[in-house]
Amino acid sequence: MHLPRPTPPEPLSAGASAGASARADLRLHERLADRAHAGLVLIVDDVPDNLAVLHDALDAAGYTVLVATEGTSALQRAAQAEPDIVLLDAVMPGMDGFEVARRLKAGPETAHIPIVFMTGLTDTEHVLAAFDAGGVDYVTKPIRPPEVIARMAVHMQSARQARQARNALDAYGHATIAVRLDDGRARLVWQTQLARQWLPTYFGTTPDEVPALLADWLRSAAYGREVRPLATAREARRLVCTLQGRTVDDDWLVVLREVSDAATVEATMQALRLTLRESEVLYWVVKGKTNRDIGDILGSSPATVKKHLERVYEKLGVETRTAAAGMAMQRVPELRPA
Repeated sequence: MHLPRPTPPEPLSAGASAGASARADLRLHERLADRAHAGLVLIVDDVPDNLAVLHDALDAAGYTVLVATEGTSALQRAAQAEPDIVLLDAVMPGMDGFEVARRLKAGPETAHIPIVFMTGLTDTEHVLAAFDAGGVDYVTKPIRPPEVIARMAVHMQSARQARQARNALDAYGHATIAVRLDDGRARLVWQTQLARQWLPTYFGTTPDEVPALLADWLRSAAYGREVRPLATAREARRLVCTLQGRTVDDDWLVVLREVSDAATVEATMQALRLTLRESEVLYWVVKGKTNRDIGDILGSSPATVKKHLERVYEKLGVETRTAAAGMAMQRVPELRPA
């Protein structure tokens, strides 16, 4: 007896096939978007069973999960991926969790990441050590995934809001840094992306270094002295640093703002019939800079600055810096103090 062969399904038309593919792509993008919204979690634990339990629970909850089994790889993954939160085992062979946390908090690129410790040690001494190392919370072993997820959500939301606030400052042209003074030593705790660009440009430092001029300015504030905004110049632009006070962690919060002087220099050219370079020199004379200072700003020698200034005197009919500055402020409203 021969059974009839099953009728093969009719092939999809080109249009139907394209539609199905598009719907599949849409579902995939939606799942990826859900995971991106849920967040990226780095789990650090030297026990594979603990990693497996947490990985499966977080994956099922929609999180993207990275794992590390020891301290060095944890630091590398955190620096590369910048996770939204770190779940960190306190007791591991080699570099323990407390040291991993301290190193994460010492790096400006990872200092903002919240750390939740996982520990079987519930003595007050160990709990305090976790917080001293930079942890925002801790959970005790054996791990209960629903509790971990609930605690994570709270800390990730707070960190996300802080990051959004820093990004908003960047978007409006105001970069921000937090600096910690430890026994007089200045250390960048965190910085926005814009600050990371501006500090090396204006101060000639490495991206993670607190400029010496800025550190001295903050030390003056720490000693209780009244400090005015700190400004440093590069050609026709200035970086103005304004102290905003202290954070809850007792770090110094500084807002950076870039100011362009091009419009003022242009107005000086038009009002006094000077060349561009003569106007730039006169602009900095009004700001009280010496010929050497002006040379550093404009990339010229003090002798060249002096020659430009002599031509300014001749065109304005004056003989001194004070007279030139006074006439410039009288004729160019933009040069007058605010």
